Amino acid sequence: MNPNHRQFQPSFIEFVALVSMLMALTALSIDAMLPALGQIAADLHVQAANDRQLVVSMIFLGLATGQVLFGPLSDSTGRKPAIYAGLGLYVLGSLLAMAAPAFSLLLVGRLLQGMGVSSPRAVTLALVRDRYEGRAMARVMSFVMTVFILVPMLAPTVGQVVLLVAGWRAIFGVFVLLALILLVWLGLRQPETLPAERRIPFGGRRILSAVTEILRNRVALGYTVTAGLVSGAFIGYLNSAQQIFQEQYALGELFPLVFAVVASSVGLASLLNARLVMRFGMRLLVRRSLLAIVVLALVALAVALATGIYLPLPLFMAYLMLSFFCVGILFGNMNALAMEPLGHIAGIGAAVVGSLSTFMSTLLGTLVGQSYNGTVLPLVLGLLVLAGLSLLVVRWAEAD
Repeated sequence: MNPNHRQFQPSFIEFVALVSMLMALTALSIDAMLPALGQIAADLHVQAANDRQLVVSMIFLGLATGQVLFGPLSDSTGRKPAIYAGLGLYVLGSLLAMAAPAFSLLLVGRLLQGMGVSSPRAVTLALVRDRYEGRAMARVMSFVMTVFILVPMLAPTVGQVVLLVAGWRAIFGVFVLLALILLVWLGLRQPETLPAERRIPFGGRRILSAVTEILRNRVALGYTVTAGLVSGAFIGYLNSAQQIFQEQYALGELFPLVFAVVASSVGLASLLNARLVMRFGMRLLVRRSLLAIVVLALVALAVALATGIYLPLPLFMAYLMLSFFCVGILFGNMNALAMEPLGHIAGIGAAVVGSLSTFMSTLLGTLVGQSYNGTVLPLVLGLLVLAGLSLLVVRWAEAD
């Protein structure tokens, strides 16, 4: 533990629980809404079927915008004020979305939610790093990641239960309640971890300098772009999953269960990645995973075309689970590779890498989702094209 912080500290278990919930708020805010997209579209008279996907895309746009602001802000004001500001903005966005009489206002609320929730997402890792170092920090993060993996699997079920009991607006009420609980919990039980003498004045020059350095560094830029491409394919899946499973495959209320099964493959990859990295190295895993996604997409396209542009559900599930296992491996390594040359600007560098890759993935994921045409072909083609482009970018990034 850092010797500079000898004041009262919550227990290890309480600290891990608080940090885990702060990080998990992002995944919950995205995935719990998925079962409600059809009802939202019906209640708010959304004309184009694919426009419901913007409920997902807008929160990612907010994340892209907020990360690059709240990370540096926490270095200037301290960790807790930055998280307070983010959670406050998140509550405001949730209330606006909950009361929205029109779809456009709901989307504004989702944008504010994304900007707000980017604060705990960007600042929580710094909170852990302030308090723990070395193996102790690794131990904390292993517990945090376990919760972070479980939440996307369970969040659609939470949304489905609330939807059945109280309607889709109540889901936003759950978000507000959870954010307020976390705000009070953080305020009462967790002391500030960044002392005044270690704070850095907030300034646009630091952000611009970090952006310039990333753009000039082939490895940092290459893996930031790769992270954006791969995440774009995954966001495309999130955008269209409700339509694919609930409407195309007519699974109805079984959607959360099927979504959890697919999400488990990403979680399994995240858990296995630490062992695989020690054996094979990050770069080899990235190249092999991208190649596997391309091959799997080609096989899926061939089967779909042979069966009249239709993939039977068991085959589609198998394809998704294998592909997203590879995506889980990529998630564990791409940001680390992008950050390798940026150790001297780790804090601001991570914020900029996260912001740039999220902004790129939001645009690409929206494009993939908006291409949904009642079949799985746009999603499969999206994975194929974006993974193929990623292979080319990785080759460029690693060229001497």
